[in-house]
Amino acid sequence: MHDSRISRMGRMVLAILFLSLSAHGQQSLPGSRTVMDAHNCYPYFEWWYDRIDRALSAGTPLAIEQDLAWHTDSKTGRSWSVVAHGEPTYGNEPTMDQYFFEKVRPTVEKALRDGNHGDWPLITLNLDFKDNKPEHLAAVLALLRKYQPWLSSAVKRGPGTEVQPLDVKPVLVLTGEADEQQSVFYDQLQDGDRVLVFGAIHTEGKEPTAVPEILGAEKASNYRRWWNNPWDVVEAAGQPHAGEWTPEKMNRLRALVERAHANGLWIRFYTLDGATEAELSCHGWDHGYNFGSLDAARTRWRAAIAAHVDYLASDQYELVGSEVRSAK
Repeated sequence: MHDSRISRMGRMVLAILFLSLSAHGQQSLPGSRTVMDAHNCYPYFEWWYDRIDRALSAGTPLAIEQDLAWHTDSKTGRSWSVVAHGEPTYGNEPTMDQYFFEKVRPTVEKALRDGNHGDWPLITLNLDFKDNKPEHLAAVLALLRKYQPWLSSAVKRGPGTEVQPLDVKPVLVLTGEADEQQSVFYDQLQDGDRVLVFGAIHTEGKEPTAVPEILGAEKASNYRRWWNNPWDVVEAAGQPHAGEWTPEKMNRLRALVERAHANGLWIRFYTLDGATEAELSCHGWDHGYNFGSLDAARTRWRAAIAAHVDYLASDQYELVGSEVRSAK
């Protein structure tokens, strides 16, 4: 079972999804490929503006995470969405239109011209909202509609319990598990509208060491199509205290992935780094995500690829991208 690209448990679910996809949508099936996921791929204040360039240099397909905050100008009262790690915001942060969409425009427009759908979606845009204000979510949805010809989508049908076919385009947009997001991005749409953003299943409040059947009890719906996990669901001690990689840990990782794919979900794990103290300081990476050595991180990267994790998040974009390409 472990040698299969898609677990036997999920074959019936995935067969239905496969039949519902257009001929060029096979790469979007859960378990079909591992994608490097560029964690926190945006500047902090005036630093690290090159993160998106670094991510794109790793090659497509890839995922790019953008954190979004709602900024209100104290003088004018005008509010808008900015790409930022969180509050406080100052109004000089880039917008997602500026920092993401304009940067990926050449890649996306070339893909649309060439019409080679084999590796679509080329870019997964992973949205991490720092608030769930309805006006913020509505503003982001309005921006996404501006780029709708670029975006993978599905038609809304009723309450969304039945997964509808995905019309695969160069960009796929994912967001979090908050019910407020589902309200704006799905519930408030009219039947027949295109769903442009896909949420994660609920995990908040669940014990990380629980069995996969409890952690990943929720199946894919028309809106919720992925499962987002911190690494401590695999190694309970977390990255800094993970210790040796063992067969038991590999079995745990495989079981989580197989559970996701059996439920028709993409699965993401964050964030797997192996950096020196100097690299952490220089690049603005979090100590809590660091295994302490490149070898320790690389062991986990290779394990995740072997287990068919869909989204492998790291701050070391170029190195993880290289590992993914080498495994093909």
